[in-house]
Amino acid sequence: MSRFKDLPDYILGVTYEIWEGRQIDSLRRSYGPDTIMRSSQGLILGTSGVIKDTLASQAAFPDREILGDDVIWCGNEEDGYLSSHRSIITGTHTGHGVFGAPTGRQVTVRCIADCFVENEVITDEWLCYDFASMVQQLGHTPEAWARAMLEREGDDPIRPFTPDQDRPGPYLGTGNDHALGDRLAGILTSIMDYDIAVIRREYDRAVGYYHAGGVTGWGYPALEAEWMQLRTAFPDATFVVQHKIGRDDKGEPDRAAVRWSLDGHHTGHGKFGPPTGAPVHIMGFTHAEFGRNGLRREWSIWDDVAIWKQILMHGEK
Repeated sequence: MSRFKDLPDYILGVTYEIWEGRQIDSLRRSYGPDTIMRSSQGLILGTSGVIKDTLASQAAFPDREILGDDVIWCGNEEDGYLSSHRSIITGTHTGHGVFGAPTGRQVTVRCIADCFVENEVITDEWLCYDFASMVQQLGHTPEAWARAMLEREGDDPIRPFTPDQDRPGPYLGTGNDHALGDRLAGILTSIMDYDIAVIRREYDRAVGYYHAGGVTGWGYPALEAEWMQLRTAFPDATFVVQHKIGRDDKGEPDRAAVRWSLDGHHTGHGKFGPPTGAPVHIMGFTHAEFGRNGLRREWSIWDDVAIWKQILMHGEK
């Protein structure tokens, strides 16, 4: 990388330029004109779409900051890099925009984005904000906010991202073959195959976790319940590992990142209400750190608002 010392420095650097540096025009340099951004809220094509989305967020939260928590990455300058960037977003809702009239409320939200970078340009991206946590901090439930979105959007609502909307992008890989990426992918696959006992086999008993909706906790029982809540609502959904990256950098914890998906129907009871049969796509991201006693920290993000929106749109047909 010519402008930055390495790939993490590039990801953190361009993020700072865009948000804290207010150099929104720099998106024309850091994103390709044909970039494909697969946000859980919908498909965004090209730099102009990315700029429009960035402006809307910045207008609603003028003091917004994005704090880089970690960049888990693989690749090289010749073939391109894949990064999985975990960040903490803070801001005060003092501007008009997509979240309505200013409330003055401060929000803190987590986000994970997987980006393919070629010659210092992002050309493929997969992105998920913990949107449920954001709207809850603004005083709404994820279901109520999804309903409000559909009312505002009228007869032609914006569809959350689903695979049938996807476009072929330049990144054709799946991450790297590091053992830690394989380990995390195996753990998640076991959980989704209903082997919840894998948590007690593979996790540190003092595990701390962050899940969608701003849910945090410690220890086995709480984490088991969190994963079961999601799986119970979509018991027949197909789980697929999309990207997996492992790293064991000197001076850093052993860590891994996995982007995954669930595709199926809302046929189970749980946090999304009684079964509706709605087809649902879930774009999920999990980061993990490992210690001497197993997986000790886990961050798993998906978009509950996008899930609710898919369920409600099915009900309106």
